[in-house]
Amino acid sequence: MFDVVVIGGGPSGATAAEDLARSGHKVALLDRAGRIKPCGGAIPPRLIADFNLPDDQIVARITTARMISPTGRHVDIPIENGFVGMVDREHFDEFLRVRAAQAGAVRATGTYLRIDRSGPTPAVIYRDKVTGNERSLSTRLIIGADGARSNVARDEVPGAERIPYVIAYHEIIEAPAATAVYDPERCDVIYDGAISPDFYGWVFPHGKSASVGMGSMVKDVDLKRATADLRAASGLTDCPTIRREGAPIPLKPLDCWDNGRDVVLAGDAAGVVAPSSGEGIYYAMVGGRVAATAASACLASGRVRDLKLARQLFMREHKTVFRVLASMQNAYYRSDERRERFVSLCHDIDVQRLTFEAYMNKKLVKARPMAHLKIGLKNLAHLTRLVSATRT
Repeated sequence: MFDVVVIGGGPSGATAAEDLARSGHKVALLDRAGRIKPCGGAIPPRLIADFNLPDDQIVARITTARMISPTGRHVDIPIENGFVGMVDREHFDEFLRVRAAQAGAVRATGTYLRIDRSGPTPAVIYRDKVTGNERSLSTRLIIGADGARSNVARDEVPGAERIPYVIAYHEIIEAPAATAVYDPERCDVIYDGAISPDFYGWVFPHGKSASVGMGSMVKDVDLKRATADLRAASGLTDCPTIRREGAPIPLKPLDCWDNGRDVVLAGDAAGVVAPSSGEGIYYAMVGGRVAATAASACLASGRVRDLKLARQLFMREHKTVFRVLASMQNAYYRSDERRERFVSLCHDIDVQRLTFEAYMNKKLVKARPMAHLKIGLKNLAHLTRLVSATRT
């Protein structure tokens, strides 16, 4: 009998399992194993500090972000007083699972099938990866951290299947030597409708490798063709391809993260990926932490309403940032003309500083009212077309 079974061993599930195990709870961590999520791999300094990430997990340190417009104009934004870390999900996720096991979580490898409630407590039924047999994990509570389009969410939380998604696709390639086009310390973000009509493309260095990809909600977009075009435009066509991956990325947190009984969601299963940027690792790990906090509270009090703490704690800190990013995506991702204007805005020093201060610290910067006023006026001028699309 476990106190909690965590379904899904990505950053969210592994974090939840580790936190619960360190708190003295008996925890099982169920993961399919073998799947690598498509991900640019960017993490902010706050994640490194909050989750005690060792240096050997950082495969690259990014000091510049390049924003590229549909017409090829670009702006290089320096990352002042720090860096953006890059991780390789193939190794990063397993590191987190091993750390959870070292804290006391029991690992199980297999595929989630269903929750059985025929006994006095629920049991997670899964298909063991090695034997192919069905096995059971009896538990008091369940954390569903099984990713976007979560099967646990589908089974347990009404309305979970209606969450909007971007389909992301990327190719991990062998990184070339530094050139005039490719910089191993620079992330390129490509806002071009020819690559993605409603999101963006990216080239993110990972040390010896690099992630090149894009995402879109438009069903008839050829993701592989668009990525090939992006590689060609970035001078990366001849780089050997290591692997190809695709998966949905949720764009909006669910309105409810629990079933009011014995299940709470975390990470992509709860929809906690930042709009506009698609950033998910930090928010997934925070989602795992608040799910563990809610589960601990529920186990201590016996009150199922304490499961709602997961969403309440997360949204209390991050709701405003998510709303601002969603508004930005809705305003500027709808056409190439708007994307051109967005890159023009990125030339503004105050936009650059406020954006990266918010990214690095995961909080909106409120200490510069005049900068906010100036940025607001520039936004208004571009959205109402009072200035040309290339006005910076």
